[in-house]
Amino acid sequence: MLNYDPLACLPSSEELPDSDDTPVDNELQDLIPGLLKAILAMAWPERMDWFFGVDMGIYYDPDLPPIVPDGFLSLGVERFYDENLRPSYVLWEEKKLPILALEVVSQTYRNEYSTKKAEYARLGFLYYVVYNPFRRRKPRLEVYKLVNNTYELHEDNPVWLPEIGLGIGIERGTYLGIPRQWLYWYNQQGERLLTPEENAKLAQQEAQEAQRRAQLLAERLRSLGVDPDLI
Repeated sequence: MLNYDPLACLPSSEELPDSDDTPVDNELQDLIPGLLKAILAMAWPERMDWFFGVDMGIYYDPDLPPIVPDGFLSLGVERFYDENLRPSYVLWEEKKLPILALEVVSQTYRNEYSTKKAEYARLGFLYYVVYNPFRRRKPRLEVYKLVNNTYELHEDNPVWLPEIGLGIGIERGTYLGIPRQWLYWYNQQGERLLTPEENAKLAQQEAQEAQRRAQLLAERLRSLGVDPDLI
């Protein structure tokens, strides 16, 4: 009897391009999702069941080109396969649709509010996040949740995402020495999660404080006639 496996006939992630090869026209399209990914890596250091892709192709049909969000989050998948990492995200291999897609609007409009939004809804992405740094009167951040196959807008800042266990929002800060408005992850209390730079600075401050306390203790012991080096 012939055993037919339809998945064996489909191209693998190694055989597919990793993106659509369209260059970004705004550096923020890389930096903003890159920051979100870096914060997640510090927030979930022990978790191996998530993946955040940046400018990576998501293949959902072997006969169609991929969709390429500026960033996307998938839960319940392997964080990485091996040291070569993922070349692309292929749904018939991963068997998990990403839970969130992110688009950063550039000066060249790329249909973030029309055809891309409709495509993400059709595929079933639970959350669709659009950040438009060029807006003046309308909200720069829009977070949509799929309800009955239609995206509903949530205008809070930050917006709590219970299925992810984090919130997402915008505020001013500094990343890579660049002071501006950035996207961040938040805990359930609405507190912003620290960036890698901020975590490193905090650790340095804590070390300096510990050293200062040790020096004060040593001076106190010497004033009492005790040599701290002999303790």
